[in-house]
Amino acid sequence: KSMEQKEKDSIIKKLIDTHTTISAMESCTSGMIASTITDTEGAPQFFGGYVTYLNETKIFIGVEEEIIQKYGVYSKECAEAMAKTVQQKLHTDIAIGITGTTGNTDPNNADSVQGVVYFCIRVKD
Repeated sequence: KSMEQKEKDSIIKKLIDTHTTISAMESCTSGMIASTITDTEGAPQFFGGYVTYLNETKIFIGVEEEIIQKYGVYSKECAEAMAKTVQQKLHTDIAIGITGTTGNTDPNNADSVQGVVYFCIRVKD
């Protein structure tokens, strides 16, 4: 195994041993966070998440529509709301919310700026 894989396996083992759970609500990362975590044995014991490109999907899962309307979908406030929502829905210790524009700009959202990403990592409260 590569050094990187050994380090990741060590982190995963520690999460399992300490019963620490993680969740993610991803937008611009296409599920890459979930993929990175879940390609290691044991991940189903502590990880869950959503990939939410559509604003409607974020709202359906629980992000308040008012946050998207007031601050935009590409904002720190939306990233915070995504992390808080996924943490509450999946009852996890750690939660990640990530939104932004990594590729082409989004013609459906005026606040889309190429290369600008917002993320929030919540640990407990």
